[in-house]
Amino acid sequence: MARALRIEYPFATYHITCRGNDRRAIFKDDSDREALLGKLATSLSIYGVRVHAYVLMSNHFHLVLQTPDGNLSAFMRHFNISYTGYFNRRHKRVGHLYQGRFKGILVETDRHLLQLSRYVHLNPVRVGSWKRLGYQEQVGHLWRYPWSSLPGYVSTQRQTPWVTYADILSYCEGSRRRYGRFVQDGLETGYASPWHQLHGQVVLGDEAFWDMAKSRTQQSQSTDKEQPSLKVLEKLHPTAVLSAVADYFALEPRRLERKRSGHRDERALLMELMYRHARITQKEVGQRLGDMDYTAVSHERRRIRERMQSNADLSKAYQDLEAKLAQRTHL
Repeated sequence: MARALRIEYPFATYHITCRGNDRRAIFKDDSDREALLGKLATSLSIYGVRVHAYVLMSNHFHLVLQTPDGNLSAFMRHFNISYTGYFNRRHKRVGHLYQGRFKGILVETDRHLLQLSRYVHLNPVRVGSWKRLGYQEQVGHLWRYPWSSLPGYVSTQRQTPWVTYADILSYCEGSRRRYGRFVQDGLETGYASPWHQLHGQVVLGDEAFWDMAKSRTQQSQSTDKEQPSLKVLEKLHPTAVLSAVADYFALEPRRLERKRSGHRDERALLMELMYRHARITQKEVGQRLGDMDYTAVSHERRRIRERMQSNADLSKAYQDLEAKLAQRTHL
């Protein structure tokens, strides 16, 4: 089986998620949560890794971390094995705790670190009954939630010694009050999804950062198991992107190729995905979709990105299609 693609180099920053096997809980009580944070602190010290943000949920956790020594896989292997061993011993069980290997997305720091930290910190109010409560109740829950790095961002008295706060706070002029307001604003008025510049399910950043990541990976990855994973870096044929989008929306491909088809949002998603995954120019996208001018393509791509920030259905469709297209590169 091909390994998940890992792009590793000194001082790289990542968004990490680990989920319980079959979406089962990875914590049975607060003692388990304390144990995981203890294992995390120990692993950080051993491997010289820095954590910018974290949150523990019932069946998964998120980390935003930096690897000065370019050793993400070694760090995560030690951390996950140590907690799984503890969990299995304490609860008298055997077998895998997590659903496969961890998911690691390389992040372009300057463009996405601040937004990503807010996305991570808002997790506790995006699940269950909390997402249906009012603004004030949600804010109170976030501020009280003990299994997150957020309290240390808004109060020096609640800092965790092994969390690196300064890098994210630097985007708010070092002000904890401003950072707290930034998180609250996202909760009150909505916030841009950090995933609209996700490439191949492994890189979050602009085109130049994506090209840099591809170059580094193609130079460093060489084993037989790793080679199939490199296919996420390859471009798809535009027709393959068209077919994937048409299948997802149960439409004939020709309906998406025509102007004024009555499927404006679907066509705009196709433009965005074709530009990113087929990596053709906006002029070429327009030529394939009814001889649109490249400026109209640019306008539609910008419009759909803005729409996805406030429309959960469109955002989900885009993320589903991103995952589907990433899988097609492995065929």
